[in-house]
Amino acid sequence: MEIRRLVVTGLVQGVGYRHGMTREAQHLGITGWVRNLADGSVEAVVSGSPEAVAAIIVWARRGPPGARVAHVASELGEGSFAGFEARPSA
Repeated sequence: MEIRRLVVTGLVQGVGYRHGMTREAQHLGITGWVRNLADGSVEAVVSGSPEAVAAIIVWARRGPPGARVAHVASELGEGSFAGFEARPSA
């Protein structure tokens, strides 16, 4: 099991990024959460097999149609999650 905290910058709010990531995470069997941050970025914590986590990071670099991802920062994360959810903005 691998857990990563992601911070995605660029045009990633107002384009369905959280909804798209939630759908992709569920498809990949990823648990965790995603939320918008006040600075215009998106933060996520993703947990799953190393292959699934690598796949969601690839998706995060592209995002949904309309997104323009500038950068995805990734670091080790922590936590235990039952599913994947879009959380309220922070």
